[in-house]
Amino acid sequence: MTESQENYKQYVYYCQVTLLGRVLSELMASAVFYVFYAGITKTFGLMLWLSIGLVMLETVVLLINKWRCSLTPIAMKYTSDRQENFDIYLPEWLAKHNKMIFSIIFTSGLILVVRNLLISP
Repeated sequence: MTESQENYKQYVYYCQVTLLGRVLSELMASAVFYVFYAGITKTFGLMLWLSIGLVMLETVVLLINKWRCSLTPIAMKYTSDRQENFDIYLPEWLAKHNKMIFSIIFTSGLILVVRNLLISP
């Protein structure tokens, strides 16, 4: 295999890992926003509980990985880029602050859900 072919192969692997990261990121963002939506609209169905469980599971995974995505070390094998967004297709400012932003949205939604469950007739 020539060096050019090897570089192309590495690039393809890198793209696959970052694409998977983006898909998982979209799934997690959807779950976070659904919890917030459910808190506002008082929608307490299966989707709410699945979304809360998914976010909690992701939180455990992040805790185990020292607040890093578990795909980051894999992506690091295929590129020397180390910008905040090197392993996911997001703007750099969002990649840098996404845990804080989504934590605030999720916690706000969870507070609304709990409040609504406690005061609902």
